[in-house]
Amino acid sequence: MSVDIASNADLETAAGNTVYVYEAPVRLWHWINALSIVVLAVTGYLIASPLPSVGGEASDNFLMGYIRFTHFTAAYVFAIGFLVRLYWAVVGNHHARQLFLLPLNDAKWWAGIWHELRWYFFFEKLTQKYVGHNPLAHLCMYLAITVGGLFMIVTGFALYGEGAQEGHWSHALFTSWVIPLFGQSQSVHSWHHLAAWGIVIFIMIHIYAALRWEFMSRQTVISSMISGTRTFRE
Repeated sequence: MSVDIASNADLETAAGNTVYVYEAPVRLWHWINALSIVVLAVTGYLIASPLPSVGGEASDNFLMGYIRFTHFTAAYVFAIGFLVRLYWAVVGNHHARQLFLLPLNDAKWWAGIWHELRWYFFFEKLTQKYVGHNPLAHLCMYLAITVGGLFMIVTGFALYGEGAQEGHWSHALFTSWVIPLFGQSQSVHSWHHLAAWGIVIFIMIHIYAALRWEFMSRQTVISSMISGTRTFRE
């Protein structure tokens, strides 16, 4: 039997066992966060590449205004969710902290990344068993959601504060230093747009990886983010 590198808990990962992993706030955040990213991606694309024209009198149309409002609303949901998720990493179980911490000094963790990469490229027949995220997923989630999400929040609210102008909290907290740091507003736009595409690409890979793990690995994955429990199998 393979050993769970993440926890070394042979009994926990034995075939047929079910372990409670993801608490309800983590699962709720995951699905709300996923929905907000979809809304942000669609509306962000339309903001960056506006519709060529809208029929009727210009004064009677507010389509782009509604798109921007939806984008800003989803951004607030994403940012508040990030803060709540950070809080739950402190008060929740140890699996809730994985998203914000990397065990960089753990040789087994690095070995696990290499093993999972080989499995995804069909050089390994079996995956290892993990109670929480596998090391490769752990690293990718940290880079895309924690680092990438924080970058999108900072640059996004810097651009938002530019429109809200001085006196608004977003201008004081973000615009006043983020835009000078990048040199100009257009640079912030460009990096925000580029990072958004990076997250979109990650989401596509994440969905594929989750589906493959659910049906081809020796543990449940997608259903774990619904029920909170992970079931191990041979």
